[in-house]
Amino acid sequence: MTALFFYLFSALLVGSAAAVVTARNPVHAVLFLILAFFNAAGLFLLAGAEFLALILVIVYVGAVAVLFLFVVMMLDVDFVQLREGFQKYAPLGAIIGLIMLGELWAVHIGWQPTAAAQSLAASPIPADLDNTHALGQVLYTDYFYLFQIAGLILLVAMIGAIVLTHRARPDTRRQNITRQQTREVAETLSTLTVRLGAGVRETGILRPLPEPAADAPVHDPEHEPHIAGEH
Repeated sequence: MTALFFYLFSALLVGSAAAVVTARNPVHAVLFLILAFFNAAGLFLLAGAEFLALILVIVYVGAVAVLFLFVVMMLDVDFVQLREGFQKYAPLGAIIGLIMLGELWAVHIGWQPTAAAQSLAASPIPADLDNTHALGQVLYTDYFYLFQIAGLILLVAMIGAIVLTHRARPDTRRQNITRQQTREVAETLSTLTVRLGAGVRETGILRPLPEPAADAPVHDPEHEPHIAGEH
């Protein structure tokens, strides 16, 4: 049963990963990416790494992939121009991909497991220590400084991305708190004298009525024809 679920999750993972690259609609690509994350989490559960499975679902699916989805839906992206750029740089990308594939193949050929690898794979952690506790001990005890340095590098990268993508818009109205606090009463309030019974229409507060069309007849009571019998 474990082998059956392994091949099922693996097939779905490879298929959804291929759909992320080949999907024409970027929203569909992000949805396929979420599906790939879920299948990878299933593989982590089969391997006994429940902490990594939950982190993959909570952090990557719940935050990163949803953020990608909202960004893709909100940005006005010219997809025709993007496809033209993909066709332009496709040969160079294919060459780089082949070089990386050759390097991975060379590493695979020259790599040999150590003598203690089989015993370590059979019992990677002590029997009285669960996976989450062991992973936390490695990250926050054995490699604490390296983990903090990696977090600092990611923070710098995030700040750099925000600075590079930030655009100043001069047409945006911004709040000036100092100006609001130092304003005079005469700048915000105006006193109007309205005759008794006139209401607010004479003050001009109401929105003005639309002007009549050019070909519409103009109502002039002085030039109206008089009806016989009127006095």
